Amino acid sequence: MPKQTLQITAAKPDPALLTLPWDIPLEEWPPDILAALPRGISRHVVRFVKLSGQVLAVKEIGETVAFSEYELLRQLQRTDVPSVEPVGVITGRKDKNGERLEAVLITKHLQFSLPYRSLFSQALQPDTATRLIDALAVLMVRLHLIGFYWGDVSLSNTLFRRDAETFAAWLVDAETGQLHPKLTPGQRNYDIDLARTNIIGELMDLQAGEMIDEDEDVIAIGDALMSRYNELWSALHDQEEFDADEPWRVAQHIEYLNALGFDVDEIEMTTDIDGTTIVIQPKVVDAGHHARRLMHLTGLDVQENQARRLLNDLEHYRAITERQNDEIEFVAHDWLAEVFEPTIQAVPRALRKKLEPAQLFHEILDHRWFLSEQQNRNVPMPEVVDSYVKNVLPERPDEMAVLGLDPEDASLQD
Repeated sequence: MPKQTLQITAAKPDPALLTLPWDIPLEEWPPDILAALPRGISRHVVRFVKLSGQVLAVKEIGETVAFSEYELLRQLQRTDVPSVEPVGVITGRKDKNGERLEAVLITKHLQFSLPYRSLFSQALQPDTATRLIDALAVLMVRLHLIGFYWGDVSLSNTLFRRDAETFAAWLVDAETGQLHPKLTPGQRNYDIDLARTNIIGELMDLQAGEMIDEDEDVIAIGDALMSRYNELWSALHDQEEFDADEPWRVAQHIEYLNALGFDVDEIEMTTDIDGTTIVIQPKVVDAGHHARRLMHLTGLDVQENQARRLLNDLEHYRAITERQNDEIEFVAHDWLAEVFEPTIQAVPRALRKKLEPAQLFHEILDHRWFLSEQQNRNVPMPEVVDSYVKNVLPERPDEMAVLGLDPEDASLQD
């Protein structure tokens, strides 16, 4: 066999990468090394492999594009914008006849995530498409805030994780992306218009495959993305005016931005000549308000809406234990030890892996509300967990890794 000289570019290269069959085109990789995960649609062949205790996504792509996407994903990792984690680029591949093979980009598989087509293959609520669109709008605002122009926005280039009753969107393909100091309105509008066009086409494809109702107005869903994006962008950037005798409006505006999931570190206030009108303008906006607060209080690293739900339960615990005057950090420590951790640990280990712990806790809280309404009493948490484990969780899909596909069908099309 001709000598093969592989070049691995990675921040933390794993020697185990050398054990993979780089002399074989990805589409011919043997089933025994593949992880069976759901696939989407893509221009490139992508395979999932189990290596060193984790699952990696390997995408066959041109060398120049592979390096460009790798660097972009590394830059996105530094900004905390939801995106897949890059592992490295491998070049210098040749087959057994000495013929050149494409370079590959390697990223970590995002646990508990699913491509949109897999979500629609499950029995989901009728407004699933709308919830995915909301998640994508938030992701696009976060990307545009840091100056990232996506260039190929679509559901196919996004992964989704459950975030309480909603979804969180993660960028999985930065192949056409560009990072600028600041985006122009034209760049932002082009990204949004392209997203609308692609999403309408993808939803029409789902209709043709009878995965969503043929009466669903997919054009309206595409339009909703633009509306939701513009609503968020305006809330973060538009000036707001109010009378000088209404100073409480400043706190109200900041609370509104917090409710959208954004922190405001700076705010600029100016008055008119006679001082009767005040104009406020957010200066530094950061996403993940509730997630950061929960992390600070408990160390739990969760999605934004999951954090919002857990913080609400923490406040409920604070009230029923009559500790409103105690430092919240001490209350949070006790809530974690007395409520959150025992609840998660009460779920059998074999079933616990189906969902992220925060999502599991959120669904148990929902089940508690359901049982309490049904039985007209405050159902104790042990009863709630027992009922949830017996009647709900066994029917939930395993979202750590939705298995069941044949390995030869396990090419994710991102």
